Amino acid sequence: MRRHITLLLMILLAVACQPENNKKSRGSGDPEMDRFISGLMKQMTLEEKLGQLNLPASGDIMTGQTKSTGIAAKIREGKVGGLFNIRTVEKIREVQRIAVEESRMKIPLIIAMDVIHGYRTAFPIPLGVSTTWDMELVEKSARMAAQEATADGICWTFSPMVDISRDPRWGRVSEGSGEDPYLGSRIAEAMVRGYQGDDLSANNTMLACVKHFALYGASEAGRDYNTTDMSRIRMFNEFMPPYQAAIDAGVGSVMTSFNEIDGIPASANKWLMSDLLRDQWGFEGPVVTDYTAIMEMTDHGLGDLQQVSALALQAGVDMDMVSEGFLNTLKQSLDEGKVTMAQVDQACRRILEAKYRLGLFEDPYRYCDEERSKTEIFTDANRQFAREIAAASFVLMKNEGGVLPLKKGGTLALVGPMADNTENMPGTWSVAADFSQSTSVRKGLEAVAGSEVKILYAKGSNVVQDTLLDSRISIFGKPTYFDKRDPAVMIREAVAAAMKADVVVAAMGESAEMSGECSSRSDITLPACQRELLKALLATGKPVVMVLFTGRPLAIPWEAAHVPAILNVWFPGTEGGHAIADVLFGAVNPSGKLSATWPQNVGQVPLFYNHKNTGRPLAPGSWFQKFRSNYLDVPNEPLFPFGYGLSYSTFTYGNPKLSAEQLSGNATLTLSVDLTNSGPADGAEVVQLYIRDLVGSVTRPVKELKGFQKVFLKAGETRTITFTVTPEELKFYNSGLVYDWEPGDFDLMVGGNSDAVKTARVNWTK
Repeated sequence: MRRHITLLLMILLAVACQPENNKKSRGSGDPEMDRFISGLMKQMTLEEKLGQLNLPASGDIMTGQTKSTGIAAKIREGKVGGLFNIRTVEKIREVQRIAVEESRMKIPLIIAMDVIHGYRTAFPIPLGVSTTWDMELVEKSARMAAQEATADGICWTFSPMVDISRDPRWGRVSEGSGEDPYLGSRIAEAMVRGYQGDDLSANNTMLACVKHFALYGASEAGRDYNTTDMSRIRMFNEFMPPYQAAIDAGVGSVMTSFNEIDGIPASANKWLMSDLLRDQWGFEGPVVTDYTAIMEMTDHGLGDLQQVSALALQAGVDMDMVSEGFLNTLKQSLDEGKVTMAQVDQACRRILEAKYRLGLFEDPYRYCDEERSKTEIFTDANRQFAREIAAASFVLMKNEGGVLPLKKGGTLALVGPMADNTENMPGTWSVAADFSQSTSVRKGLEAVAGSEVKILYAKGSNVVQDTLLDSRISIFGKPTYFDKRDPAVMIREAVAAAMKADVVVAAMGESAEMSGECSSRSDITLPACQRELLKALLATGKPVVMVLFTGRPLAIPWEAAHVPAILNVWFPGTEGGHAIADVLFGAVNPSGKLSATWPQNVGQVPLFYNHKNTGRPLAPGSWFQKFRSNYLDVPNEPLFPFGYGLSYSTFTYGNPKLSAEQLSGNATLTLSVDLTNSGPADGAEVVQLYIRDLVGSVTRPVKELKGFQKVFLKAGETRTITFTVTPEELKFYNSGLVYDWEPGDFDLMVGGNSDAVKTARVNWTK
């Protein structure tokens, strides 16, 4: 450590005695950092600069087919800028020691991990967190994840994932915040604030990385890694806002996507990475590729590894994850004049600046405090918060006859393949979670109900009956515990339990790895074996509550029509079982609202609320009209709309009131609405504001979310909810990609979901 500090002082002294370069790479706004980095780079060889651009995998955890080898030797040789998916203070301290004590330049490593929805303490999957519509909870979840991850040596997270997706076949919809750019933008901002805090150099904050830039959620056919193609106007109005929101919030880094944009893969797309991201949006941090994305551009057909590596650097990529194309080919490209030294220097500078901002040059071991690793990870307080945010994420889809909440008494039959599966509770991308410490539904019910309720358990069915499919989803330490017994025998066992019970709780749906990366599904219905179990349970005549596990919107019209109560719990995290019990028994009133539309069948996909009208729109309330835009076999309407979610109470909306019906110029409009909790229970409601631009120079959506407030009301309480609207909320990108608003009539809609709204109209002139 002393030798490291001495080196830094020598570098600073050398810089002070030398003239400034006439041409700076960019203005960072931090002259001290600029002087330090410039001095450091003057002492670095080309090979050492290229080493800073290399991000190999540690080998602990991998997402692709490639494993980096000889890590320690490469670190000593200055050929590694950082490592990812290595964990524990002991391991990280050792690799950091090699970097700062055994390499020539003694430059510290940046240590990264996919900290997606919590660290050791797992929170609901991101799609679940988004359904809280609670930005304080969202920010706190990222803050707590950063606290735990940094206590274990991690200082860079590949999160938030902000890809907008309207296709539930795509498995990675589970990692995002749904279909809406406005809600997605607010969540992106909250996540960045949570991870990075106010002081990035503090040892309990970490560098965030917005991903996947860009348009990854629009993969064709919902198939992961597939081609993406869309117009610029749609791109900017519907898909780009969350990325830009993260940039504006100060996110420290950006990750490229796997897909192409305008025929050019993201990692080689100069328009995307330089013209837009840097020149237009002003982003100054490092850009890192996704896993082997540079190498994969050879399969895209852009050339060999040397060619695609040169293209990536030219486009504005700074760090190569795993491919080692920068490390091994850029020297030759320099010699051949295919890239410039200025481009290499710029990329190197951005990586070094990120390390500087994290305080790694000041203290490379600042994230390797063994005491923190013992006292700040998986604490009781963190687990209590995990329980709280999980309960807030649950969406009550149906509650016919007031089956829920359950009374604490009598006998309860707990059945289903997800009823007693501890390992699957955290969901996908929970790489640091201790699955054995999660709370299953069974354990949660037993703990919360205690001796007041007799619980009878039977598995009833497998997640899927196809053994080949089961092998594909029983991975990453999350087994489904496939039962080889005859399915009929398992169903009879579950029915027997149901016949002895007063109520049946059926824990069903997907297992954790049926969604996530490379987990696309062409069929998004409930697996057939589970539906057969459900039919048998309903035939008993006992009230059935379906506790639905899923990482995506599902097409469950039969279940919605026949099951009395459905509670969607996503994948709720470490404390999921306790949270489920809290909601089922009424200790917590569910308040989650969908952040993605649920279709009636996969044939409706893509289905989203903020669609455009056609020239032949279907009349409201109609199913089929010849020569209108509709289907023969299913209505246009979704099964469950965006923003939907029930409560154990009822919320009544008054008519919206506007401060004016005619405005001009840069004025401010106020919309107010009386909200009444007219039901029997205290609870929270998400009040949603939508706007429709009725006439435009280009076609405009039928409605767009422009505001929301989560409001807690006691039973019988009435409160006036107020929104302010300015011309900023009316802006959009027109056909010339000019961001502006146009005068005319606007409908302002307020309600509890995108379909259940009340409308007021205003005329706004310039």
